[in-house]
Amino acid sequence: MKQSKKYDSRISKVNDSWTAEITRRASVEKTVVSKTQADFKSEADAKKWAEKELLTFLTKQSDRNKRRAEKRK
Repeated sequence: MKQSKKYDSRISKVNDSWTAEITRRASVEKTVVSKTQADFKSEADAKKWAEKELLTFLTKQSDRNKRRAEKRK
């Protein structure tokens, strides 16, 4: 998995289900949730979803940044 200081995943347990979140560091003090999915039966399912979505999310962001850079030229 691609490591990023800006984007990460977070897994938490809420009652009997698990929640996975894709987070973005907006600043040193502030973290923003970019994407979330709830109601996983196990922590492993939540972690699997988070890793897959984080890769997809980073790929989409990279493509978007490249397109915007081309427009600026």
